[in-house]
Amino acid sequence: MQTIYMLFPGGAMMDNTTRTAPKPYSFELMLEQPFALDRLDVQFRWGHYGIRMLRFHHTSFPPGHVISFHKHSEFEFHYIPRGKGKVILGETPYLLQEGMLYLTGPNLLHYQEADADEAMDELCLHIDIVKLEDTADSGEGAELSAEWGHKWEVAEAEACIRQLQTLPARPAIDQYRAMDCFLTAYRAWYENQPGLFTVIKQSIIQILLRTIRAYSSGPRTDVPSRDMKHYRYQLAVQFIKDNYMEPLTLETVAERVQISPRQLQRIFREHTGGTFSEYIEQVRLSHICTELSLSEETIDQIAFRNGFSSANYLHYVFKKKFGTTPMQFRLAHKN
Repeated sequence: MQTIYMLFPGGAMMDNTTRTAPKPYSFELMLEQPFALDRLDVQFRWGHYGIRMLRFHHTSFPPGHVISFHKHSEFEFHYIPRGKGKVILGETPYLLQEGMLYLTGPNLLHYQEADADEAMDELCLHIDIVKLEDTADSGEGAELSAEWGHKWEVAEAEACIRQLQTLPARPAIDQYRAMDCFLTAYRAWYENQPGLFTVIKQSIIQILLRTIRAYSSGPRTDVPSRDMKHYRYQLAVQFIKDNYMEPLTLETVAERVQISPRQLQRIFREHTGGTFSEYIEQVRLSHICTELSLSEETIDQIAFRNGFSSANYLHYVFKKKFGTTPMQFRLAHKN
């Protein structure tokens, strides 16, 4: 006699006499053209893996419908948005209900069957995952790639695929709403949204990530933490460069980067060897030198536009810094 294992999604019991209106079907939109996304040839790189979408659709099994034992050499993700039925994974049968999912990994023999009295809907993602050869960039390109998060993506993709390969052959509850990603991708196609390829790519990656979470939270990925002093220095520097023409104070910039004025002063001394005021002065004088060489405006106009309170003060600071006056600099460097 065959024993069927049952996994129950959460939910309260209802009295058999209770009558409720049928709830709207969340994936009604996909019923219009359920296999539309299958026509798209979507391939993309994720970390060190190539992913090709083979099927990405909604299908409906009438009551009692059977798909006999078969297997695939790729990954196939199954989600039950409505109805109930049965699946046999390897040699073990399980009952299926709305809100459940299961994964048939490469070469896993499986059988599917809708309930004898009730139809069963299924969302299916069938993908081929291929490990790509290491084509890491070298030189400056590699440094930029690492700086912009490439290493994070590689680590996350590696962790996800490794967990997919070891997931147990049994259904689970779709507690992290991987099913929603099907509707997101379909709606992007249906509405002809800009960036359709990107939406589908992100939807597939989210399905993979949410599926492994449904089985286990897994180990936490070690995302590199910031050097907070350097980070705040960068924020302050960028704010100064964007607003150098305004009457900036140490207190104003410190508030923007959410630290005390004393801490910000210390950070500037560590990174520049000088004070906060000296750095602002340097930025302003750099712009003034350019304008003196290229502009026909008066010294007064240039001084005011670049954050100096008067031309006389600019004259004093400029001569102290460069050993010459703004006018002498203009005459020497005028194009």
